[in-house]
Amino acid sequence: MNKISAGQDLFLRSLKRHRLFVLIARILILVLFLLLWEVCADTGIIDSFIFSSPTRICACFWEMVLDRSIFLHIWVTLYETIVSFLLVTLVSILVAVLLWCSRRLSEILEPYLVVLNSLPKSALAPLLIVWLGATPTTIIVAGMSVALFGSIMNLYTSFTTVDQEKIKLIYTLHGNRRHALTKVVLPGSIPSIISNMKVNIGLCLVGVVIGEFLAARNGLGYLIIYSSQVFKMNWLLMSIVLLCIMAMVLYTVIGLLEKLYKHRI
Repeated sequence: MNKISAGQDLFLRSLKRHRLFVLIARILILVLFLLLWEVCADTGIIDSFIFSSPTRICACFWEMVLDRSIFLHIWVTLYETIVSFLLVTLVSILVAVLLWCSRRLSEILEPYLVVLNSLPKSALAPLLIVWLGATPTTIIVAGMSVALFGSIMNLYTSFTTVDQEKIKLIYTLHGNRRHALTKVVLPGSIPSIISNMKVNIGLCLVGVVIGEFLAARNGLGYLIIYSSQVFKMNWLLMSIVLLCIMAMVLYTVIGLLEKLYKHRI
């Protein structure tokens, strides 16, 4: 077993202190923000009816936990986000592979992908409702529309920028395009795929919430739009907080997958 030198031990200790400092700073910023919010609401500096307060949000959440209504809204949004995310990941990889296999097809479709990626996705939601109806399928498609086209373009760019020398080696050893794809392109693009997944999970959540604004009877997006209409600001802010927590948890899960992959290699 190799011994750690004094310099390495000093560096590791410094790295641990830095990580601990960052963690403590993050927690302190959050705690100070919540305390300032609570104090301002209690003293009347801000209107507690409009801005609510952390204690009111917690009380509202606990009330909905007791009657179990909040669990349905969380589950619906989480389910639709995960389904749309998995479909985006699968479809974007398949389409990017297809574009990589056919340079002519990629040149034909590139301007359309750019236009579709630039299109405001919120403008598509009413159209999707007309086409598909006010169903969970509409919301899942809305979630996919936010992330899909950008993901395809990013993955295709990653596929085309892999080490060309390795691809030449495959062909030199009498391999074909399938061997180049499975032995070089896909394995070499796994970091890019994971990076895309980390971005897409948040985008899919945004798309699902947009869909729930217009075509849902359950979900956190529906709860936000309903509470804003009836001026239940505690519900609205609680839903936003839950969305933030959900986004953080989903991003952390993808981050753990990335760490697992790096550990294996």
